[in-house]
Amino acid sequence: MLQAISLYKKFKTKEVVREINMELLAGESVGLLGPNGAGKSTTISMLSSLVIPTSGDVLWDDKSISKNPEPLRKTLGVVPQEIALYPELSARENLAFFGRIYGLKGELLETRITEVLKKIGLSDRQKDIVKTFSGGMKRRLNIGAALLHKPSMLIMDEPTVGIDPQSRTYILETVKQFVEEGMTLLYTSHYMEEVEMLCDKIYIMDQGRIIAYGTKEELKELVSDNQTIELKADLFTANFEKALGEHFPKATLRIEEKILTISMSKSEEPLATIFAIAAANNVVITSAIVKVPSLEDVFLHLTGKALRD
Repeated sequence: MLQAISLYKKFKTKEVVREINMELLAGESVGLLGPNGAGKSTTISMLSSLVIPTSGDVLWDDKSISKNPEPLRKTLGVVPQEIALYPELSARENLAFFGRIYGLKGELLETRITEVLKKIGLSDRQKDIVKTFSGGMKRRLNIGAALLHKPSMLIMDEPTVGIDPQSRTYILETVKQFVEEGMTLLYTSHYMEEVEMLCDKIYIMDQGRIIAYGTKEELKELVSDNQTIELKADLFTANFEKALGEHFPKATLRIEEKILTISMSKSEEPLATIFAIAAANNVVITSAIVKVPSLEDVFLHLTGKALRD
């Protein structure tokens, strides 16, 4: 359905995207992961015809969109990372505006607005001004604007950033329903579990390049020889972290909310050593869990960065 061929983008002297090759088949749900600055948003902008590549091409149904992007635009829905709504208009007025841009009018437009409001759970707030909405409601309306023309493909660029857990769950369940109904999806997120939940195939970007792609199972095979150990303590001291790093120089360590995660080779048997280092540095470990490799372990292995860095 959509294919990127050797996409390259340079802004002045900065190379942002380098030789990207991607393919989305009809009905596929595809994740695009990468640390901040990896080039994801620029890639999405080129795939959706909003940014012209410096070189390379994008094909829609085997035809280049460079000179004629209209066939793609008529059937593509895009949910941008930033909220793209008119805050002084009501929810229904916003949808009416975007519907007209898609060429909808009259009874068909009104019907589609009513259907979309129901799908995104905002029927009872349709006459309210958008500036009074919560962040989650604005995100849902942003998604609704992309659905008005019944797109066959949806591109979503971090659609759950900065919203409450209830709204996030609602959005994820809605998107999951789109996927089950056969919509083609390209999805980027800073939340690994979202990609695990929604996507059949995953591309991982770093420094403007695709560095790995495949199904979740195929990607996890890349770290099948690794193990992840999750430690909990009231306080991890700097000396403890330094000692761990010196004893396990090839391991990857990160701390998040009183949880220390260590990724290392399965050939090592580290728990006794870790507890000894903790005792020597006055760190009381309250929990230690050895986990099977996850998608986030693959990401860390390939990029050396946590997804939220």
